[in-house]
Amino acid sequence: MKNTAIKIKSPSQIEKMRIAGQLAADVLDMITPYVLVGVSTEELDRRCFEYITTILKAIPANVGYHGFPKTLCTSVNDVVCHGIPSDEQVLKDGDIVNIDVTVIKDGWHGDTSKMYFVGTPKPEAVRLVQTTFDAMMAGIRAVKPGARLGDVGHAIQVHAESSGYSVVREYCGHGIGQIYHEAPQVLHYGQPGTGVLLKTGMIFTVEPMLNAGAKDVSNLDDGWTVVTRDGSLSAQWEHMLVVTDTGAEILTPWPTQQK
Repeated sequence: MKNTAIKIKSPSQIEKMRIAGQLAADVLDMITPYVLVGVSTEELDRRCFEYITTILKAIPANVGYHGFPKTLCTSVNDVVCHGIPSDEQVLKDGDIVNIDVTVIKDGWHGDTSKMYFVGTPKPEAVRLVQTTFDAMMAGIRAVKPGARLGDVGHAIQVHAESSGYSVVREYCGHGIGQIYHEAPQVLHYGQPGTGVLLKTGMIFTVEPMLNAGAKDVSNLDDGWTVVTRDGSLSAQWEHMLVVTDTGAEILTPWPTQQK
């Protein structure tokens, strides 16, 4: 990510991102009934590509981005992020999977991800997934004009670590607009009162990755897939949001948004 100035979006630009964000959320809602035992991540990817291009009349931003080959990132079980969909990866009962999608509509990006259970999840998986969602929402609640990004990261870190989970350090949220990844970087750990000062009109993602074990990760030979080094489960949720005069507006609300 280039160290560039943080772009404050105008009301008309925010509306365009609201549209793009809703489309990205719609993709995740559409694919929900297909996340089943015996389904390959390649099939999920194909369905989402067709939905984005033919129904939404939008562009799948991940395809070709720095060489990434697919529409989705599908991260199963111990995969932290950037899992590549494939015919060989067939979902099994008890799996957890993060599906991450970004669309471009009229030049503006919408970026979001959520966790899915395949079949009957184990209690420890349910707890990790729910805690990760709650950590994301704790970070979002810390967003308001005059707060700092360190406040956001601290809220996430405290919630995660108090529940016995670790926060992945190598990957973070990011500013977004007509550019997929722009300033600022949004860390999911930090100290209160530190970091970038938040101002109305800033748009960025909050997307914590929590591991059931240690925070350490490894990169696979495909150059993309990131896994927990100890093989423990990992979970991630992501929303794109805009700083408002009173707090934050989620620009990627799912129709089935958890509370």
